[in-house]
Amino acid sequence: MRDVLGALMDAWRSDQTAGLVTVVRTFTSAPREPGAAMLVTPDGAAAGSVSGGCVEGAVYELATEAIGGAPPQLERYGIADDDAFAVGLTCGGVLDVFVEAVSRATFPQLAGIAADVEDGRPVAVATIIEHVDPHRVGARLVIRPDTSEGTLGSPEADQRVTDDARGLLASGITATLSLGPEGERMDDGMRVFVNSFAPAPRLLVFGAIDFAAALAELGRFLGYRVTVCDARPVFATPARFPDVDELVVKRPDRYLAEQIEAGLIDERSVLCVLTHDPKFDVPLLLVALRGPHVAYIGAMGSRTTHADRVTRLARAGLTRDEIDVVHSPIGLDLGARTPQETAVSIAAQFIGLRWGGTGAQLSAEQGPIHRTAQLPTEVPPLVR
Repeated sequence: MRDVLGALMDAWRSDQTAGLVTVVRTFTSAPREPGAAMLVTPDGAAAGSVSGGCVEGAVYELATEAIGGAPPQLERYGIADDDAFAVGLTCGGVLDVFVEAVSRATFPQLAGIAADVEDGRPVAVATIIEHVDPHRVGARLVIRPDTSEGTLGSPEADQRVTDDARGLLASGITATLSLGPEGERMDDGMRVFVNSFAPAPRLLVFGAIDFAAALAELGRFLGYRVTVCDARPVFATPARFPDVDELVVKRPDRYLAEQIEAGLIDERSVLCVLTHDPKFDVPLLLVALRGPHVAYIGAMGSRTTHADRVTRLARAGLTRDEIDVVHSPIGLDLGARTPQETAVSIAAQFIGLRWGGTGAQLSAEQGPIHRTAQLPTEVPPLVR
């Protein structure tokens, strides 16, 4: 929903009804992740995508029907097979989409959610997408770290889903929960889609060089909150980094230690050390490697530079296993030359590590294209 939230809020503020289609579950090689959405506005305009074009025409019709008063519904699209699915996905995957009408009446909490997303406050929306009692489909619970509003139809269901949703929200995970009709564990009869709107993951770039400017720009494009930090004020200037979220003039090791102490570095954070100067990068890497687990630590430099870095880190007391967490030379072997190409190689590496990719050419590989723990291979039946 995040990608269509602006258009959705325009219709909501105008007291109009829009049709919202959300990917709630995917199987095997589906093209979009859970949470991807397509919106049909009251005047018939479409925004967003649920499949990259494969089934948009079909879901557009469903969204239009929702605007006209059709009840919320869950639909499945998969491999083109007339006996199994009405509309096929050319990628060969399977996806479940939830279709609903959104207005002030059906979603009174939307303005508060939009404000949370805009301000970077964590919030999750739990929606019943399947239930043995069809009247409860579409019931919604808005969950924040310390509060909740709305109901899924019973206090028991609200409490159990709230507990699970807060765990998902803390990790920034969007997923579907399978529970009993009243939230019972190890049971079936209700499925709840939890759409987590966690603050954007952080990309911290240390070293205000031309490669940093290119990486910062790409990081913003990928949805990261980007910080550039350098101890040298002559290089860390707004003119050189006009679009970063935060520009810090401070010793990198000191700044990172402060961020860790404040609890602002987590398992989604990406740390890129581009200084390739031992007086900066060795103290910084000592802080990083002794700090909390992060998604990625990469350090720029030649193989000779990194060998010297390894020696210095070992003398400071780090083990070889701890040092080997650092990806250096940084990035994938793309033959990159320019700062922009190098930025792509670095981003490709931390994206691959995030999703379990190998960096190999897909045309030379076998098996599924998308590797993620959120893509089960067995497709459970829909609750009807």
